[in-house]
Parts: sequence; structure tokens; C-alpha cells
Amino acid sequence: MRPETLVNDHTIYACVMGSRAFGLATEGSDTDRRGVFLAPAPLFWRFDKPPTHVEGPAEEQFSWELERFCELALRANPTILECLHSPLVEYADATGRELLSLRGAFLSREVHRTFTCYARGQFRRLGADVRVHGAPRWKHAMHLLRLLTGVRDLLRTGALTIDVGKEREPLLAVKRGEVPWPEVEARMSRLEREAEEAVLRTPLPAGPDRRRVEDFLVRARRASVLRTG
Repeated sequence: MRPETLVNDHTIYACVMGSRAFGLATEGSDTDRRGVFLAPAPLFWRFDKPPTHVEGPAEEQFSWELERFCELALRANPTILECLHSPLVEYADATGRELLSLRGAFLSREVHRTFTCYARGQFRRLGADVRVHGAPRWKHAMHLLRLLTGVRDLLRTGALTIDVGKEREPLLAVKRGEVPWPEVEARMSRLEREAEEAVLRTPLPAGPDRRRVEDFLVRARRASVLRTG
């Protein structure tokens, strides 16, 4: 089965991500589409397994096979968790709606480690840009502030909200390079400290509900077998 067929015929969940989902879109912003497909079970019985992800077929489109998506979400992958919480859902069938109902099962205190580790890596790259070019990539600095704000609030409340809301204009000012780099650095450091404080009192559980997610995956696979005979 061709990869694009898996996306076109077997998608269970599709959403818009990127600046449009974050509430940071401006004129000319791309529309980044992300999705999850459920590969028919018989494809796993062959030596050549179905792909874990597919890029395309449309521009700015990327999809994961359900099992890979769940594996990454259980590991608290920031990109995957944000995809599950997009406010711009374009499609969800019955299986996709059940996946969305499991959003809380993937959330745990692990988000503090994964989000902040990712943020530190990005921060090092921004620092290298400053040393080499005299300025960071401001768009990346904006999104790093957004990410750190999101994980801090997630740890505080137990809920992941990716639309930046009232922070839109301050963040866009960073993107435009209107905020001095030392001030941006200070904001990042403050947000990281606040996240470290929040994890000590977070309502999130120590780990995700792996058993609940696995039960969902097994039932989805079984239903696929019944549909394909």
C-alpha cells in the first residue's frame, strides 16, 4: 500500500498545528497539517511493515501511524502532545475521537523533563547564533518562550493549552526582533525556574497511564482486523 494511501484512506485524526494553532499566525503564515493514521492490521503480518510516519502527500503535511504516535506521546514528546491538544481539529472519526478522549492519559510529570530538555537544546542553538551572527533567530526565540510558558502552565494546572492567548503580542514583538536578547534570555530563565517550582506541586501523575493507552491500541487493531476480514 502506498504511503499516501495510508494518509488519504486511513487517517483517524487530523489537525492544524504551527503558528495557526498557537494563535501566532500572521499574514503569509503556512498551514501546517498533522495527522494520525491507523494502518490496516494485515499490513503488519508481512516482512515489510507499514511506515511509522508519512510526509505529505500535501505540502506542510505530516502523519504518524497510531502506534508510533502513542509511543511518542507516552514518552511526553512535546510535538506529539501539542498535536493532541490542537484547537484546530479538521477531522476525527470514532477512533480519533477516542484518541482525543485519552489526552489526559498521556500527561505526566515527565513533561517537565522532555519539554525543558528540548528547550535547553534550542536555547544553546540560539546562543550560538548570537555569538556567530550577533542575533538569534527571533522566530525560534519566540517559540521557545511559548513552549516554556506552556509547560510551566501545564505543570501548574494539569492542562495543556497551546493557544498563547493574551501573550500573542508580546511574543510577536520577540519575533520581530523588538525585544533585546538579554531580556529574552532573562524571560527564558525565569520561565524555566517557574517550571521547576511548579513540578514540585503539580497535579500531574508521576507517569502516563500506559495500560489505558495500550487497551485502546489493541482494540483499534482488533477492529481493523474485523473490517478487513
